[in-house]
Amino acid sequence: MESGNQTSSPVFILLGIFNHGPIHTFLFTLVLGIFTVAVMGNSTMVLLIHLDAQLHTPMYFLLSQLSLMDLMLICTTVPRMAFSYLSGRNSISLAGCGTQIFFYVSLLGAECFLLAVMAYDRYVAICHPLRYTILMSQKLCVLMAVASWILGSLDGIIVLAAALSFSYCGSLEIHHFFCDVAGLLPLSCTDTSAFERLLFVCCVVMLILPVSVIVTSYSRVLRAVLHMGSGESRRKAFTTCSSHLMVVGLYYGAAMFMYMRPTSTHTAEQDKMVSAFYTILTPMLNPLIYSLRNREVSRGLKKLLRRGRLL
Repeated sequence: MESGNQTSSPVFILLGIFNHGPIHTFLFTLVLGIFTVAVMGNSTMVLLIHLDAQLHTPMYFLLSQLSLMDLMLICTTVPRMAFSYLSGRNSISLAGCGTQIFFYVSLLGAECFLLAVMAYDRYVAICHPLRYTILMSQKLCVLMAVASWILGSLDGIIVLAAALSFSYCGSLEIHHFFCDVAGLLPLSCTDTSAFERLLFVCCVVMLILPVSVIVTSYSRVLRAVLHMGSGESRRKAFTTCSSHLMVVGLYYGAAMFMYMRPTSTHTAEQDKMVSAFYTILTPMLNPLIYSLRNREVSRGLKKLLRRGRLL
């Protein structure tokens, strides 16, 4: 590449995911509906768990952190996409792109670790119920949640620093609806092979290690549940664990498909569809999964609604 084609302060063009045809207009409206449900659902979960004293337990505190992460994740991508679609202004500066990358990567990483902490919480609650308050004290729970946020942010800082260090040239069109580091790599004039190896190592740490904790925790939970004498105890254990496992399956399945494949096998359309799934659809499904399958959350929500009508 000639140096004349390089720019130190590039302006990127987000090509987006929708055009202005009738079908895409309907899909865009559908995404806005999903966004609204996700924002309302996750905000309600955070507020409900904060206000209901009976939900002030480690399990629900972790659930409130998951809802907060989902709320921030969907707000990182969809509002900017909606602005570009409605205004026709698809350009985004390097600083704006870097901001999206930092929050996007940080929240994905933090959620990975938080899901592992939630699996450990279920393991302690079911396999060591008499020692639960010791092994999963409120202080330890807060420390593990904070550690999840910090580890996710470190991953975001590493990826952001690498993305900002590259020189970009030629076409600055990003085949995505938000700034993702995978969309920036093909635009770089710099050799990105070392960064791609670093990104793969980060993915191993952020995905494989938490998955190992989750698999280990639930394998022990399964053995404990099968040895329970009471059918009601087994039902309750399966209900609380199945909600978490559904969320884990949705989240990790999409994330691994997106980031654990070689870069050469990626296509722009695949990346956009998979990213839309776990940055838009999953944040909407998580509060629905937990609220519909959890009696305590349903009870607390009804109490909150009754309190609102009485005010």
